Amino acid sequence: MAPGAAALVPVPALVLLALAAAARPAAAAWDLRALRCGFSDDCECGFGPDLRGLECELAVSVVGQPLARQRVMSAVRQFLAEQNPVKPLVMSFHGSTGTGKTYVSSMLIRYLFQGGLRSPYVHQFSPIVHFPHAEHIEQYKESLKHWIQGNLTRCGRSAFLFDEMDKMHPGLIDVILPFLGPSWVVYGTNYRKAIFIFISNAGGELINAMTLDLWRARKDREEISLQDLEPAISRAVFDNPHSGFWKSGIINESLIDFVVPFLPLKHHHVKQCVVSELVQQGLEVRPGVVQEVADSIPYFPEEEKIFSSTGCKTVASRISFFL
Repeated sequence: MAPGAAALVPVPALVLLALAAAARPAAAAWDLRALRCGFSDDCECGFGPDLRGLECELAVSVVGQPLARQRVMSAVRQFLAEQNPVKPLVMSFHGSTGTGKTYVSSMLIRYLFQGGLRSPYVHQFSPIVHFPHAEHIEQYKESLKHWIQGNLTRCGRSAFLFDEMDKMHPGLIDVILPFLGPSWVVYGTNYRKAIFIFISNAGGELINAMTLDLWRARKDREEISLQDLEPAISRAVFDNPHSGFWKSGIINESLIDFVVPFLPLKHHHVKQCVVSELVQQGLEVRPGVVQEVADSIPYFPEEEKIFSSTGCKTVASRISFFL
């Protein structure tokens, strides 16, 4: 589209176009198989979970996040153990940038759905891309509601990922509240088999601060529990007027099943990320390069330099400077 052309499109249509870009055009998918999926509890719509593979890759590829690995596997196992779950699986990932939230969510989808993020039954939303203007929130609500309802009708075994919840307009996300609980009926579809994942940097600073305090108290990160971090997440996310969850019915009605904290990464975790990135790029893993890349990343606090300020987020872009 040429610059400025978007201004010629009415807002509701623009929203629908953005949502269509996030997932797949719904019209193209209304074939006989999709129709059958919508009204049959037996049709899994490309859903083929590989829990053993997921657990293995979480252990091998996700560095420094023992609590997140345990929470994700526990959540998925409990959910899939129920042939007829009472409600969808709802998870909320929290932590600072570069700690693996998006990486883990993508990995999870890849081991649950054929085609991973490219599956027509997996839908991603970004507030910056799909809901950028606060003055259009009512149109966004209506479009989002119809998009969720339409795709759940098409296939109850669907997944919905909401990125950057800390940038979501407060009040917008509550439009999906009826789809998260045990009582809503969507045209006979077993929507209770759906998965919702919220991803947010909110709470990251307090999680970092508490992890640092626990480190100073000589508590190993393997010993950190959800109870250690949950108060920080609650204060920074659910009571924050700038958060997408502020005064949300999703929180008030306790519809989030699993809160998943992501801890700040230490220097040796960053080195593991460098090694992994070198291997992925087909490059030689040279210890000197690994050390230099890891050393080039800023760490906090200023005096002790324990945790990476950007996690592993900038590793890939830094490697070429040290080859």
